[in-house]
Amino acid sequence: MHTMTVKEKYYSMLKNGTKVIELRLFDEKRQTIKIGDIIKFHNSSDENDNFEAIVIKLHRAENFENLCGIISPLQAGFENKETLITVLKEFYPLAKQNINGVLGIEIATRQTSSQN
Repeated sequence: MHTMTVKEKYYSMLKNGTKVIELRLFDEKRQTIKIGDIIKFHNSSDENDNFEAIVIKLHRAENFENLCGIISPLQAGFENKETLITVLKEFYPLAKQNINGVLGIEIATRQTSSQN
């Protein structure tokens, strides 16, 4: 099982299903993710708030601008391509994006009786 900590705003969107793609650098840790894997997402503001999701598709690109040609920014929780690119550059500078590449991890929330 993989684990990822997500800022509260994006965590809530993932948890309620309005965001179905989590965006990350395609670094060593993300290179191990495969379709069918389980990811446990943690809220960065509340360590006890978490949920599990299954990876249903992986979207790879050189950088987030190119990834927007593959996915809809709405799937990743952004109103438009420009906002997505601006926000993601704060997390991952363009030079890092181009070195590692980027990954859109498409998920489906696992339904469990203990879900928060």
